[in-house]
Amino acid sequence: MKEDDKNSNKSDESANEEKTWPQILAIYIACLSSITSGVLYAWTSPFIVQITKDKENYSISEDEASYFTVIPSILMILTSYPFSRLCDVIGRKWTLMLSAIPHFLTWSLKAVAKDVSVFYAARAFAGIGDACIFSAVPMYIGEVCTPVVRGRWGGLFSFFFFLGQFFINVIGNFCDVKQTCYIGITIPIIFVVSFYFMPESPYYYVMKNRFDEAEACLKWLKHKKNVDEDFTQLKADVERQRSESGTWLDLFTINSNRRALIAGLFLRISQLLGGATAFAYYTQYIFEKAGGNLDSAISTIIYCGLCLVLNVFAMKTVDIFGRKKSYMYSLLLCSFMLLLEAIYFYIDQFYPEKDLSAVNWIPIAGMFLYITFASFGISLIPSLMLGELFSTSIKAKGLYLQTVAFGLFQIISSNIFYFLSSRVGFFSPFLFFGICASTSCVLTVYLVPETKGRTLEEIQQVLKRGKLNK
Repeated sequence: MKEDDKNSNKSDESANEEKTWPQILAIYIACLSSITSGVLYAWTSPFIVQITKDKENYSISEDEASYFTVIPSILMILTSYPFSRLCDVIGRKWTLMLSAIPHFLTWSLKAVAKDVSVFYAARAFAGIGDACIFSAVPMYIGEVCTPVVRGRWGGLFSFFFFLGQFFINVIGNFCDVKQTCYIGITIPIIFVVSFYFMPESPYYYVMKNRFDEAEACLKWLKHKKNVDEDFTQLKADVERQRSESGTWLDLFTINSNRRALIAGLFLRISQLLGGATAFAYYTQYIFEKAGGNLDSAISTIIYCGLCLVLNVFAMKTVDIFGRKKSYMYSLLLCSFMLLLEAIYFYIDQFYPEKDLSAVNWIPIAGMFLYITFASFGISLIPSLMLGELFSTSIKAKGLYLQTVAFGLFQIISSNIFYFLSSRVGFFSPFLFFGICASTSCVLTVYLVPETKGRTLEEIQQVLKRGKLNK
């Protein structure tokens, strides 16, 4: 009998032991949506040249095609607020599933497009889909998993985004526009079918007083029968956060909300002014300066592939060192690489009599080192932290402003590079981004909280207390 009782107790303990794989699965499938975002973000790289040169099927000039890169960011800015609000109305899950509609339309329009107006419409739908994803995914990831799982696997959003960029640059070498569309359209379909079986955020159900469904979600996500303690804590956390007013004014006047907003905006802006644009847009030029003869398509594939591989390792190291330190050191090391590139290109431009053949490896070495350092902070941390910063009552509004900042500074950073390189010299954007990165490194100490190992409620308490430099 005693043996039976022991076995029974062990069985009960095993049944009530929390599992993490359901949370990882939910994050994994939610982040599949970012593959399409990455594909569409980098779609212009192989296909602008293909479309403008193919006069038999298209009659589109280079000037007309140049707007392909800008339109998605503009539409993301214009449509992100409705999707942020929808997250609180119909839920995080169903808002995210809506992203498949504009992405499906994007591929459908590109497949039949002949003139520039149809391509513009397709790129507009790409921006709408991105607005949906950037509004819902950080929120969903932040709410469906424990701090440990979020720290180790929250970087899947960035990983799949890089995977999308790598994928489109590879198939862009072998497929035309229509063939790519037929392949690309399968991704949102696979995402919708897979994500349909994933749970809604239990935070959303508690917000709507649908407690039975919230408890069922917790049981699924933690894969255990008894979640009474977890549910009681979740309910208390959400109700405390909901007791706070959630107006636009509160976003700026309540200390914890304002600190979260400043931290989120800072992360997004410093990411885009941290120099990634410089290397992403001018990879081939840097290869040429290094004396290489690689085709532009191959050099871009190498760039995206390296980002992808390094992101895998970064997901592990970021959870070891913490978000704040990882971001700070990433900015510092990236600034060194940017300033090194600036010095090289300055000498190359203004002292042509100097022979740089002995050090022509500097541009490419600097690029690879920059990618390495960026992968462990700049490329990963902002997407990981955005879903952690805001209180439930203000989250939709806060994430909306982060999405607007992301779209706006995508446009600004790319135009800064073009303006400075054409008006001042190729060294100048590297100098500008290097100064921005080093300045951001210092500001990180005072503006960004450490969220490693903390629940969403614990993060709110840190923001309330302030003293983020501790």
